[in-house]
Parts: sequence; C-alpha cells; structure tokens
Amino acid sequence: MDVASFDFIIVGGGTAGCVLANRLSEGSRYRVLMLEAGPRDRSPWIHLPIGYGKTMFHKTLNWGFFTEPEPTMKDRRIYWPRGRTLGGSSSINGLIFVRGQSDDYDHWSALGNAGWAWKDVLPYFIRSEHNTKGAGPAHGGDGPLWCSDITHRHQLIEAIIAGAGELGVPRTEDFNGGDQEGVGYYQLFTRKGWRCSSAVAYLRPAEDRPNLRVETGAQATGLMLDGARAVGVRYRQNGRTHEVRAAREVVLAAGALQSPQLLMLSGIGPEAELRRHGIEIAHDLPGVGENLQDHLQIRLMYRVAKPITTNDDLNSLTGKVRIGLQWLLTRSGPLAVGINQGGLFTRVMPGPGTPDVQFHFATLSADMAGGAPHPWSGCTFSVCQLRPESRGTVTLRNADPFEAPVMRANYLATETDRRCTVAGMKFARRLAGTAPLRDLLTEEIEPGQGTEGDEALLDFARGSGATIFHPSGTCKMGSDPMAVIDSRLRVHGLGGLRVVDCSIMPTLVSGNTSAPVVMIAEKASDMILADARAEPMPALIDVRSEVSRTRPKPETASAQ
Repeated sequence: MDVASFDFIIVGGGTAGCVLANRLSEGSRYRVLMLEAGPRDRSPWIHLPIGYGKTMFHKTLNWGFFTEPEPTMKDRRIYWPRGRTLGGSSSINGLIFVRGQSDDYDHWSALGNAGWAWKDVLPYFIRSEHNTKGAGPAHGGDGPLWCSDITHRHQLIEAIIAGAGELGVPRTEDFNGGDQEGVGYYQLFTRKGWRCSSAVAYLRPAEDRPNLRVETGAQATGLMLDGARAVGVRYRQNGRTHEVRAAREVVLAAGALQSPQLLMLSGIGPEAELRRHGIEIAHDLPGVGENLQDHLQIRLMYRVAKPITTNDDLNSLTGKVRIGLQWLLTRSGPLAVGINQGGLFTRVMPGPGTPDVQFHFATLSADMAGGAPHPWSGCTFSVCQLRPESRGTVTLRNADPFEAPVMRANYLATETDRRCTVAGMKFARRLAGTAPLRDLLTEEIEPGQGTEGDEALLDFARGSGATIFHPSGTCKMGSDPMAVIDSRLRVHGLGGLRVVDCSIMPTLVSGNTSAPVVMIAEKASDMILADARAEPMPALIDVRSEVSRTRPKPETASAQ
C-alpha cells in the first residue's frame, strides 16, 4: 500500500467535488486530494451540449444504475444514469439552470437547519454564476459557472408559450429571478456553445495548483477511522489498494447513491443493515440511506405537423450538415442547446401555494430519454411533480464496494403524488389543445387518445414513468433521530467527516438539482475553511457528546 497525507480528501470528482477542489485549494494553504472513480472528461460528447444522448448509456462515463423492481411502477427496474467522470452528472446532464423556489430553502431552515434559508443561500448561487443576463440582485456576472440564454426562438416553443398563456401561465424570461411560475426558455450551463460542467468551471482553473492533486480511476472502498474521527480513505486504482490520510477532514461528495453506500461500507449506518452484511459497526447512524427522493417524469409525445423538430434535423443528412455548420460557424442551434429548450412551472393541485409541477419541452421525441429520435417530426412534453411525498431507500447489496447499491425509489407511493401526477398529465393535454398548438400537434402518440380517465392515466404513468435524474436526500441534514449530518454538513457523532452533495437535502428542491448542488458546495467550502481557521491543529476528539445535546438519538444507537 502507498500511504500519503493531505489536509482535505474529497471523495468524488463530480458536481460538488470539483467546486470543493477549487475552493479548498485556493491560496495554497491546504493540501487537497480529490478522488474520482471515473476517467477524465475528455470525450467530445461530454462537451457538446447535444452529446448527452451519447453519454446517457455510455459504459465508461456513466454508472448506469438500475433500481430494484418497483412495485408501484409495475415491477419495472428504472434506469438511473449517473456521471462517472470529472464533473460527474454535470458532465452528462441536460444542462438546465434552475435553483428551485425560495420556499424550498426556507423550509430547510424551518426544519432546524440554521443558515440554509433563502437569504442565506442566495449569495452562494450568485457567487457561482457567470450569467449572460449580467450581474444584479438575483444573479452573478463574474462567477465561474456560465448560465447562458437560449437566444434562438423556436417556432414550437413559441407556440407552447402562447398556448400556456391561454391557460393563465405568464411568459417569463427568468425562472430564477424570484417568482418561479411561468413559461419560457430555460437558461443552460453552456459557454459559447460548449457545456460548462463543474469540471470546466471549477476544476480546470485550479488543476495546476501544486497543492491540489486529482486522481482519476480511483474508486474509494472505505473510510479510515480513529475512534470517533475519520482520518483517511482507502481506494483502488489500477489494481492496487492505496491509503491516504486526511489531517483535517474527509469530505464525501459521491452523490446521493454512493455517499451513503461508502458510509455503510465503512461501518457507519443502520446497525441492522450493517450486521446483515457482516460489516463491523463503527457508528450506528440509522438515517444513512433513508429519505431517498427523486423527480418522476411522465413523457407525453406528439407528432408535429411541420418538419421543424430536432428529429428532422437528425434524421437526414441535409439536416445534420445544416445544424453542424450552424454550430461551427455561430456556436448556436440544436447542437448548442441540447434537447429541452422550453420550461414551465405552474400549480395543478387545488388550493393556494407555489408551482407544484415542472415541464421540460423537447423539440425531439424518442422511446426513452437519450434514445434514437423517432423517424417522424415529434416533440415531448415531460412533466414531473416538484415536491414528491414518496420516500425510498439506498441500502447495500453486499459488502463489496464495487457492487452497485440497492436502490428503491418507491415512486407514486402516496395519494398526493398520484393525484399530482395525473393532474400534471391533464394539464399537458389541455396545453396541447390550445389554439396555438391545436394545428401544430397533429397526434398524441403517448399515452394516446384512447387513454382516458384518471385510472388509465395513472396506469400509463406506472408503466412508462422514469427518473428525471434527481435522486437526493439519503444523508439528510437535520437534528432529528434520522438526520445524518448537522447544518454545517458534519456527520453526527463523528469528527473530520462531512457530506457535500445532493444527499444532504432534507427535502427535494422544486426543480433541477445541478445548480443547488453547486450552491451547497460553495457554502460548504466556506464552512470547512472557517472551521479550519478556527482549529489550526485538529484534535482527535469524540464530538458526540455535543451532538447528543441537540439531536435526540434512538435508544438503539451505538455507544461506540
């Protein structure tokens, strides 16, 4: 074994990990190591915005997870793509910039997470942004992460916007400017026609720093503990096992599926689950892997009367040449914006409140996300419930770190989720029937006009619904007995260990998760550095006595 020592070790070179690598290595004061299981992000399909159709099923750049058979979804195993390269899922996602609603973060704060209200997190959103709208009270103009407008106006998206107006949904130029409700064009994480992933935005400018080391092809297999403190990481690279020590902290940024998996493999998690796999219990923490949440998307597909869709561009040599030249000459067109150009947030459930569904409008149709386009002119209305009540789990398959964890999403398990999903589908149909779209959309392909009534629509959702790629919540922040981390993202009862990724969300945000994860990592880096300045020489102490005064623990909690 090779043994090395750093101040901070970051496990995971994805969306959050690249932010942390940059911020923690600034000023050259601290030695930082970032471990990424996948390869470097050299594939051109990563950097070309439309390329995520190629990376969606890539055997190397994508973990390619599947859930267990879902009883609520006709026992189907749902495909869950997750990025396995520098930049993580920000290197293979749909590029959409959405923060969520201010109420999402105020709710986190109301749950007892001080410092996570909207007023607290907005400065970190702003700090991260280089928004083409320019700097202002709601946006940043000189941050590392580019958020670009879609400048070309598409005939189909314009018709959708006009149709939504007939249903009372106003046009908006900014889903992140305060009031999320509206219909319009998404902003994308692109810069001059190229994807702006977390690796591009944060890691590239920092990678030459002498105090930052980035290891790819390096899969963490377990945490090293000294009593009640994390002191290092074991990882496997090129067939060899390595040990690295962290003088200050280990930071897990492996995502909502693999951060809880690594904790459990290291003996940190629910006692019964660890014993089931013969893992020695280091710290009984019952909430690890619980509280799994995800956005379930239902895709309605339509045949379009005119050859104006991305299907038409990709299904002919002339179309491919045209959009290729458009990108080469002007860095615009379908290759520069991906698939989902238009969005809509509205409320479909009765009663007051903020938007409860989100639409992604794609000028393309295919049998599944990332699949080959249909041979006819087509488009897709994808709708998802923003704040699902259903909760799932992430558990271990066995004690082998190279085996995928067991994921159970438990979609549509509650009445509210079922009613909201059906109501969202009905809204999509009303939208398709508005005057601006009535002649443009000639046929509903999926679910089809023969699918009528709530039960039939729900049956369609169970049989065809899929993830929209936002698993979250499995190492939730809080002070209740099922919380895994505190409001400073420190693992309860352990020193020298934090979690910084989507898993920390106590409740899923109302929208896409990439921008919120960047914000979380920006805020986490400030907290980590502040704690490092306050404690020049880290002490190997048991911090659980302090935690126990603020966080009740179940009677089964270990005294280890």
